[in-house]
Amino acid sequence: MPPKRKAAEASAANSVKGPSSMKELKDTLWKAADKLRSSMDASQYKDVVLGLVFLKYVSDAFTERREQISAELLDQAIPEDQIDTFTDDIDEYTGHGVFWIPATARWDYLATNAKGLPASGAELARSIGELVDDAMELIMGANPSLRGTLPRIYNRDNVDQRRLGELIDLFNTARFTGHGATKARDILGEVYEYFLGKFAAAEGKRGGEFYTPPDVVRVLVEVLEPYSGRVYDPCCGSGGMFVQTEKFLQRHDTDRTAISVYGQELNDRTWRMAKMNLAIHGLNANLGPKWGDTFARDQHPDIEMDYVLANPPFNIKDWARSEEDSRWVYGVPPANNANYGWIQHILSKLSPRGSAGVVMANGSMSSNSGGEGKIRAQIVEADLVSCMVALPTQLFRSTGIPVCLWFFARDKTAGPGGATDRTGEVLFIDARNLGHMIDRAERELREEDIAQIADTFHAWRGTESATTAGLTYEDVPGFAYSATLGEIKEADYTLTPGRYVGVPEVEDDGEPLEEKIDRLTTELLEQFEESSRLEQVVREQLGRVR
Repeated sequence: MPPKRKAAEASAANSVKGPSSMKELKDTLWKAADKLRSSMDASQYKDVVLGLVFLKYVSDAFTERREQISAELLDQAIPEDQIDTFTDDIDEYTGHGVFWIPATARWDYLATNAKGLPASGAELARSIGELVDDAMELIMGANPSLRGTLPRIYNRDNVDQRRLGELIDLFNTARFTGHGATKARDILGEVYEYFLGKFAAAEGKRGGEFYTPPDVVRVLVEVLEPYSGRVYDPCCGSGGMFVQTEKFLQRHDTDRTAISVYGQELNDRTWRMAKMNLAIHGLNANLGPKWGDTFARDQHPDIEMDYVLANPPFNIKDWARSEEDSRWVYGVPPANNANYGWIQHILSKLSPRGSAGVVMANGSMSSNSGGEGKIRAQIVEADLVSCMVALPTQLFRSTGIPVCLWFFARDKTAGPGGATDRTGEVLFIDARNLGHMIDRAERELREEDIAQIADTFHAWRGTESATTAGLTYEDVPGFAYSATLGEIKEADYTLTPGRYVGVPEVEDDGEPLEEKIDRLTTELLEQFEESSRLEQVVREQLGRVR
């Protein structure tokens, strides 16, 4: 069997253990989201609800920090009439990673006025939507890292103000702080990810543009082990690659400041969503000054990346392609498919010891159309491919296209990346039989499945984690095979794992073949006789009914 990690992290890794009421918290908030479902389309109500979740979080975190400051000052015997001077000091919040929230942007103010503000003297009546829009504007004005990020869409005609007020009332029953050792951002982060998954399912194919299933992202992260350095995603969606990297660091007791996050996103609404998501997780990310097309203008042109994690949109036919682009080192990608454009862009970003993990459609492993086969051959001969993983079907609700994982490495020699020199070799893993169905439409990789893939790679490469866990590599028929570049060339540079790993070995049960044939033949004849007997019984019963 492939190596299995025995360390505690393998059994506990993907779950952020929240309070016992976490399910109730998620359910409450999802019911709140449904309040607005009938009055707007899925993509808009996603923005409305996620914006409110974010607003609730930053306000709760602000209130909690304010209470901490007051408690600290009282412990120091500071007179109560002087405490406000300190609790209104912005640096006391921003210096602790908490956003400054102006008074009329705080949740208690909005909750108090959930039905809007009535007219008063010269002041006109104001709807709750106006108050929320103003709150978003005030928060962005007070926190430069959030400028241009938060939605101001709550006073639009198609937002039912009564239901919006009811939604805020429901949100008021949930507090994202005060859960003991569990940080507020961990709770809200989990809720935010839960919502992203729900909204992705609701939006169908378009949901795949901003959401990659966490179990798939976990495979990328666990294989690459990004402990420190620059982490980049050229099509970052809602920021899921970075969030899972942050969770990886948490599991390994490594400070999140050990990584620098860089990303780019084409869609403006998704870019804003990512900015909020990363802010909640305490990640200071550089996603560029605004959204933009990675092919048309790379917003991080002169920065080499230590790790690249990406799930580019599959098989794009309409993309910003220039034949003179300096990124096309291994050949110009075809105009009607951007897959090898993404791969070469990612390769162009890697530092001398950089590595990458990329989700791609299965066709990318064997396609020869538009010169893709020649590009793939050049990349293989440059010894940049370290591992190929064939994934099971139905991991993505948004697409029925089978997917695979490409892993790249600039340096496969023995060194920081692993004690085993794998120059001139590629590891193939066929993981199509892993995972389990969580419903009729969707499959999920279990913790042990993720560990099996990652441990096999680490054992093959001889990484520090593999050495610590006592893992050693050997080919496993039907699952893993280390192929030479010569073998890949003989296969015409096809990178489909099934072509290399062979079939699983059948365990010998010790029964001689002739005896087994005689036994099975006897059993089959007995079953034929029983079938005939039962057929006669059925015919007799039918005759009595007539």
